[in-house]
Amino acid sequence: MERYSQGTQKKSEIYTYEAPWQIYGMNWSVRNDKKFRLGIGSFLEEYNNRVEIIELDEESGEFRSDPRLAFDHPYPTTKIMFIPDKECQRPDLLATTGDYLRIWQICEDRVEPKSLLNNNKNSEFCAPLTSFDWNDADPKRIGTSSIDTTCTIWDIEKEVVDTQLIAHDKEVYDIAWGEVGVFASVSADGSVRVFDLRDKEHSTIIYESSQPETPLLRLGWNKQDPRFIATILMDSCKVVILDIRFPTLPVAELQRHQASVNTIAWAPHSPCHICTAGDDSQALIWELSSVSQPLVEGGGLDPILAYTAAAEINQLQWSSMQPDWVAIAFSNEVQILRDTNRGPI
Repeated sequence: MERYSQGTQKKSEIYTYEAPWQIYGMNWSVRNDKKFRLGIGSFLEEYNNRVEIIELDEESGEFRSDPRLAFDHPYPTTKIMFIPDKECQRPDLLATTGDYLRIWQICEDRVEPKSLLNNNKNSEFCAPLTSFDWNDADPKRIGTSSIDTTCTIWDIEKEVVDTQLIAHDKEVYDIAWGEVGVFASVSADGSVRVFDLRDKEHSTIIYESSQPETPLLRLGWNKQDPRFIATILMDSCKVVILDIRFPTLPVAELQRHQASVNTIAWAPHSPCHICTAGDDSQALIWELSSVSQPLVEGGGLDPILAYTAAAEINQLQWSSMQPDWVAIAFSNEVQILRDTNRGPI
């Protein structure tokens, strides 16, 4: 396994942006003309938070933050995503969740609020949204997850709810699309459930936590091989890899982190690579090509690459536009990393 850390990098391998506040929400742009652009959100324990759009100047090797493209956000963003639009055919949109799902239009010199999507108009209170996912195959569709046990599918062009489902018995913490009409979610009830919008009355439980009442916090669906889903448990050092063809039994458990895992991202270009990161300040890249049959004891797998950051990593995103670049967020810094010895995986 190759190891490297912040202090040993050549300039060509790592670029850092230091924000004026702790970062939580973070994601890559998905446009051919903005390959090194990211959105980042503050984590301040107060109502007024901020979102910035930053972009790497490839000539100088420095990130630039245009103050005209920074804006206030109510509460911290639980997630940030740019519209999946590689060919630049659609308006340049950014979505955020917190108290509500908000869509923002990015202009040359400003960011304008486009829509605030609220499905609970009868109450002055709202159930916070824990996460969301933008549908790659149908970009007018966004799915959100909420602490009120529901998942809501929005048509953001019409600004209406397409479907709302009571997805779990407890809070829903994450949601991910697998294909145009199929999504999965994870919950405080300890289950991974898959929903097909063609049959809204039923869902399939494909995994339940082996430790009763242990919440599942994050979910990643492998876009290159949709048989595989990854999830993480609260306060756990392991990452569970599932094959939806073999419900309930993990095909692997990745167990090389030394502290709680916070975030996971499948490679956007490879069916067998995944990156994981957590409170041990490590980002680990794993190769899962050997995982083909259910393995109860899958803990023997080692990562192929390890990067050690300066603090606990709370966010990780793998660039779909430039698959040899991974972004991590820790404390008040974003770093984008590329292992130039290996090149793209």
